[in-house]
Amino acid sequence: MHHAEPPETPDPAAEWTDFLIDSLEVDEAPPLLANARPLVPGQSITPKLIRRYFAENAYPFAEPIGVRQYYREKRALQIELVKLQNWVKETGTRIVVLLEGRDAAGKGSTIKRFLEHLDPRAARAVALVKPTEEERGQWYFQRYVDHLPTAGEIVFFDRSWYNRAGVEKVMGFCTDAEYEEFVHQAPLFETMLVRSGIHLIKLYLSVSREEQARRFRERRVHPLKQWKLSPIDREAQERWDAYTEAKEENFRRTDTPEAPWVIVKTEDKMRARLAAMQYVLQQFEYEGRDPDVATPPHPLILARVAQLRGFQED
Repeated sequence: MHHAEPPETPDPAAEWTDFLIDSLEVDEAPPLLANARPLVPGQSITPKLIRRYFAENAYPFAEPIGVRQYYREKRALQIELVKLQNWVKETGTRIVVLLEGRDAAGKGSTIKRFLEHLDPRAARAVALVKPTEEERGQWYFQRYVDHLPTAGEIVFFDRSWYNRAGVEKVMGFCTDAEYEEFVHQAPLFETMLVRSGIHLIKLYLSVSREEQARRFRERRVHPLKQWKLSPIDREAQERWDAYTEAKEENFRRTDTPEAPWVIVKTEDKMRARLAAMQYVLQQFEYEGRDPDVATPPHPLILARVAQLRGFQED
């Protein structure tokens, strides 16, 4: 005798997400992305192709991800992040995720999506202002040590000790001797963190010159984003090549097997957020992991620097 399958139990959270997505206003013609070079259908993604796409700063999609698709994928990944956090708290794991990149690359907005549904008692963002007079008299890494995670905690750094290898070097806020000491100490410092049991993830968010300029123009006129625009931001475009040189030197001197650098292309901020979440989830075998959701990020959007030796990107 055939028995009918019982009806599926509705998922109120999923229904609410669908309602929010369906109510979104979506532009009918999304803007084309800078440096777009979509793949030919059926084209294989080989290590050589990955290196070329990063070397030439090519982006594999012509348009941003659809808003509805983004929200659905983000929700699924954020559920996995909650599972990860539960496992972190139960096991006493310590995680540091630091995000670096040019101004307007999307560091703060990416961290915001990571933290959106996590327990704030065990996950937090650190975004330090310029050092005080007292801090300038301390060991350079000291003020960052104060913000490292305790057992069961995840900490996101919106910029980090790598300020010294980026804006401080380019803008002349540190001496050559201070910079040299930094790139000597940073790998040693990070090796100590890793050997002490901290999981350290270093993400560099990469944006093209054209897209950075567009985001700066938006900041100037958007009343909710004008606070983000600083005098240093205004020099970012003028000093583009100097920042590129500083970034490349930093990669050469601080990318290590213990603490590798990972590049995330942020031409499309929404795809970049998803890729960053996917990468973090891939680093851990947490309880209840859904392999259909916690999948590897797109290899032409996110790659380890070690895969790309000799490239020149953004």
